[in-house]
Amino acid sequence: MTLPMTVPDRHPMDPDPEPSSKARAVFALGLVGFLTGAFVGGVIPATIALLLAKQTARQAYEAKGYLTGSAWIRRGRRLAWAGIVLALTALVVASIAGLLHLAGTPGGADFSPGTD
Repeated sequence: MTLPMTVPDRHPMDPDPEPSSKARAVFALGLVGFLTGAFVGGVIPATIALLLAKQTARQAYEAKGYLTGSAWIRRGRRLAWAGIVLALTALVVASIAGLLHLAGTPGGADFSPGTD
């Protein structure tokens, strides 16, 4: 005979678990950073998302399980880092394209076809 598993009752003064609004903000900023990452301006929301993620994760840890949203924080961090990588990639590609453009232009004057 097995005894049924019982969940310990919560103390009436314990707060209800609440979703963190900052966790959703981290995700939103990370998404904006990812979507605009190729246009170097995505670095700003991505950086704000990473800073806010650090603060929000610390608050969720200190809340001892009564503040939820860690999945949103993880997703927002990943999107923010992807946006930063996209921005850096765009800068490298633009730099290489600019250097190739400068290397392809002739430095001297153009002569007419009959000139020796």
